[in-house]
Amino acid sequence: MQDLRLESKKKVLAIKDLPTLPQVLAEVSKLLEDPTVSTEKVAQVISKDQVLSAKVLKMVNSPIYGFPRRISTIQHALVLLGFNVIKGLIISTSVFDIMNQSMIGLWEHSLGCALASSTIAKKVKLKDPEEYAVAGLLHDLGKVIALVQLPELKAEVEELVKKEDIPYYVAEKKVMGFGHDRINAWLADYWHLPLRLREGLAWHHQVQSAQHYPEMAAVVHLADFITRLFEVGFAGDDNVSKLDARAFKILKLTPNLFEEILDELVDNFLELSDFKPED
Repeated sequence: MQDLRLESKKKVLAIKDLPTLPQVLAEVSKLLEDPTVSTEKVAQVISKDQVLSAKVLKMVNSPIYGFPRRISTIQHALVLLGFNVIKGLIISTSVFDIMNQSMIGLWEHSLGCALASSTIAKKVKLKDPEEYAVAGLLHDLGKVIALVQLPELKAEVEELVKKEDIPYYVAEKKVMGFGHDRINAWLADYWHLPLRLREGLAWHHQVQSAQHYPEMAAVVHLADFITRLFEVGFAGDDNVSKLDARAFKILKLTPNLFEEILDELVDNFLELSDFKPED
């Protein structure tokens, strides 16, 4: 088992097959090393890639963020959301095609989790709810990478899910020795994502392990639970994930407030159906 784990990790980290992120991200990251750089300058670099810009603007104007007026420029999006959110949207739209091909319904599940994360963050009055939405959007990215890098193990994981009726991430651990949450942590480091996002991606199945930003892990954990409860998309198994009561404690979330969140999401999930960044 130890040998399989090491071999699988090596394959996952063989970066040559990972989705290549647009060159503009590297350019923008370099620009941001200068604390005096303007949002106008950053927006100009992103806008050079017109296809990418269009996808990002479509995501910004989706029901996930719920802005009352349309955002028509990257600069306006940067001012409202900040670079961390825009970077997350660039990553998500860059892997959209691979996500659609690797697991039917995973994109829809990810969108649902983003919307639920944003809604929860707003309800419990957390700062920058848009960043929580990005964590929800990217929380299953490790599944995509595992399917791209280790395609020979896909059938084995899926068969185990059906045979033993277990959650997808439990089957991943049995087959590979680690789950997509561990891959998320590697990706977050490789793509230099901020620590707050990394905590949500790495610990949404183990909220007690998030040492720096437990509220981020708790929000994504609850959002994943709710999205599965409402059967939005498909995340690899039909199980409603086990709800960790510690998430309620971390967020100081009362049963009444949780009920309000569920009621609000019933209608909002319907708005998300059939949304794709490339339409």
